[in-house]
Amino acid sequence: MKIQINTDNNIEGSDELTQQTQAVVESALERFAQQITRVEVHLSDENSSHKGGCDKRCAMEARLEGMEPVAVTDQAETVEQAVHGAADKLEKMLKHALGRLSDH
Repeated sequence: MKIQINTDNNIEGSDELTQQTQAVVESALERFAQQITRVEVHLSDENSSHKGGCDKRCAMEARLEGMEPVAVTDQAETVEQAVHGAADKLEKMLKHALGRLSDH
């Protein structure tokens, strides 16, 4: 499973942020690693950093072998919270989608 992380101009794409994000994605999706070819993570600050509020956004798209890509988004006050929220949503979505396939 390859993990690709992209940031907008308002979020600094540091090595630490990359490593933390990869760790969260790998931990949440480890049971699906055989079916996932790539996960794309897009981090953005909707209002730029000088304004407050829940404006950090994380969009994740998982590309699965033989299936259409699955995408989720989450918004939070911090990038870390948005990453965790999106990873949780993606895990639940994959559990549901892949569970239905195994029922057939």
